[in-house]
Amino acid sequence: MDHFVVSARKYRPVTFDSVVGQSHITTTLKNAIRTNHLAQAFLFCGPRGVGKTTCARILAKTINCQNLGDDVEACGECESCVSFQNNASFNIHELDAASNNSVEDIRNLIDQVRYPPQTGKYKIYIIDEVHMLSQAAFNAFLKTLEEPPSYAIFILATTEKHKILPTILSRCQIFDFNRIQAKDIAYHLADIAKKEGIKTDKEALELIGQKADGGLRDALSMFDLNVTFSTDNHLTYQAVLENLHILDYDYYFKITDALTAGSIARSLVLFDEILRKGFDGHLFVVGLLEHFRNLLVCKDPATVTLLQVSESAERKYLEQSAMADMSFLLSALSITGQCDINYKSAKNQRLHVELCLMKLANLPQVLELHNLAAVDETAKKKVDAPIVSQESKPANGHASNGNNYSAPQAQQAVPVPPPVVSQLPPTSPQVAPQPAAPSRLKSTIPLTPSFNAPSQANNTAVQDRPAVQQVAVSENVKKEELTLATLQRLWYEFAEKRKQAGNSTTEEITLNREFRLNETTIEIALDNDHQLDAIQNVRYELLGFLKSRLNAPKIDISARVAPQEVNRLPYTPAEKFNYMAEKNPYLLELKQALGLDVDF
Repeated sequence: MDHFVVSARKYRPVTFDSVVGQSHITTTLKNAIRTNHLAQAFLFCGPRGVGKTTCARILAKTINCQNLGDDVEACGECESCVSFQNNASFNIHELDAASNNSVEDIRNLIDQVRYPPQTGKYKIYIIDEVHMLSQAAFNAFLKTLEEPPSYAIFILATTEKHKILPTILSRCQIFDFNRIQAKDIAYHLADIAKKEGIKTDKEALELIGQKADGGLRDALSMFDLNVTFSTDNHLTYQAVLENLHILDYDYYFKITDALTAGSIARSLVLFDEILRKGFDGHLFVVGLLEHFRNLLVCKDPATVTLLQVSESAERKYLEQSAMADMSFLLSALSITGQCDINYKSAKNQRLHVELCLMKLANLPQVLELHNLAAVDETAKKKVDAPIVSQESKPANGHASNGNNYSAPQAQQAVPVPPPVVSQLPPTSPQVAPQPAAPSRLKSTIPLTPSFNAPSQANNTAVQDRPAVQQVAVSENVKKEELTLATLQRLWYEFAEKRKQAGNSTTEEITLNREFRLNETTIEIALDNDHQLDAIQNVRYELLGFLKSRLNAPKIDISARVAPQEVNRLPYTPAEKFNYMAEKNPYLLELKQALGLDVDF
C-alpha cells in the first residue's frame, strides 16, 4: 500500500508560474532576479494558505540555481536544486518563529549569518510566523536585518503584519498576498482532479472554492476530504453540500420568494426545516444577509461581476433580483442586519430570527401602502395646481393693485376668497358705531381662544356688523382693579380650569401655592426646580388670562426656588439639654449648682 500524500504537499508549486492567484508577486520577484535587484530582506504577509512560504522557498531555490535560464525559473537539475528538493541544502535555513521566538534563538541565527555559503551565491534565511518573535528578539535582530552580509537574504512570512514592529517593517521589502479568487481555486482543483482521474461537477468545485475563503491550502484539504467521502471518485454538488455542511442556495431563494409574497407561514416552515437539518440560526441569518446583498448587486449590470457564485446560481440571482423591489431589498438588509447584531444577546434566539422573518414578510404590504399614499399625494397636488394658479391670476389679465375689488369675470373659474379679519380685544364701551359701505368682509374668526368668549347669539350678531362696529362691541367688557383678593380669586379660577383640562400633579400643586403681590409683580416661592418648570410652562397663558380680567397691563410673575430650612431635632444628650435650656434658663443654674454633667 502506497503512502498517501495530501494534495497540499503533493501539488505544491515548485516554480513561479505554478503559483495560483499571485501574479503580482511572482512577476515582481522574477524581474528582481532578472535585473539583479534583490533586496536584503523580504516580508511576505497575507491570509493563511495563499502561498507565502511556497513563494519564499521558490525564491530561495531560484536565486541559487546554477543553470538559471531566460524564463527565470529554477532548472531543478543542478546541485543546488537537487539538494533543496532533498532538504539537504546548506544555503537555505528555515526557522519557525512560533517555537523559536527567544533572544537566544535569534543570537544563534546571527552567529550562522557570519559564515559565507560553501556553494552558491546566497545564504537564505526563511523565518515563518515572524510576528511570534518577542520584542527583545526583534530588537536583537534589528542590526543584522539592516546591515547583513552581501551574501545573506532574509525572507520573513507572517499572517499578522500589524504585530510586527515598525522598525522591522522599515527594513523589509513588503509583499502583500491576496486572497485567491474562488474561480481560480476551482480551475486549479479541476486540473488536479484531471491528473488524479477524478470526475467532478463544476458547481462542486466552485462550492469548495467559496468555502475555502481565499485559501488554497484549505481548498485542497476539503478536496481530499470529499474525494475520500465519495465511493466512485465522483464529486457531485449534493455530496459536497452534505459533507461540508453548507446551506444550499435554494433555501435562500425559496425563503426570499416566500417573503416577497408576504407568506409568514411558508418562511417559518422553511426556517424550521433548516434548523432540523442541524444548521445554526446565526449562520442562516448571515447567509440571508449575503443573499440580499447579492440580489442588490444584481440590480445594476455594472455590479454583477461582484458576485462570487457559480454560473447557474448567477442566473437564479438575476431572475429573482428582477422580481424583487429595490425598497424591499434595502429594508430587508436593514432588518436582517439588526437581527445579526442582536442575535448573540437574545435569550430566545429562534424566536428572535422568526420575528425577523415576520417583519420581512410584512414588508411588501407596508411598501405597497406607502406607494399608494405617495400616488394619492401626487394626484392631489396635480388637482390643486390649477386652482392655485387661477387664484393668483387677476380676472382681467392685467396686474391689479391691493384696492381693486372688482367683481370676477364670467370666465374666472374660482373667485378670490374673502380675507380673514381677527376680532380685536375689547377696551372701551364709549365708541359709537359708524356707518360703513356695504362690504363682503362680514365673517370674523378669533385667532386666539379666550376664557370669557361671547355666546353663540352674540357671535352671530357681531358677525353681521362692520369691522369698526365689532371693535366697539368687543371692547364693551369691564375689567376689575388689581387687588390681592381679586388676584387670588382669578388665580385659583385659572388653576381650577387647568385641573379640569387634565394638568399634571406638579402643576396643580404649584398653582395652589401661596403668593404675594408686590405692586404689579406676583412673587411666588417654590420648593424645587420641577415646580419652577411647571409655572414657566403656564406663565404666558396665566398672564394672558389675568390681563384679560384685570386692569393691570404690566402685571408679571416672579417665581423662585426658596431655600429649604431643615429643622434638625435634638439627638445627643448635650443637644437635648441645650434645647430644654433655651426654654427654661433655670436648668443651667441647677446644673451649675449641683455640678451635673449632661454626658451620661
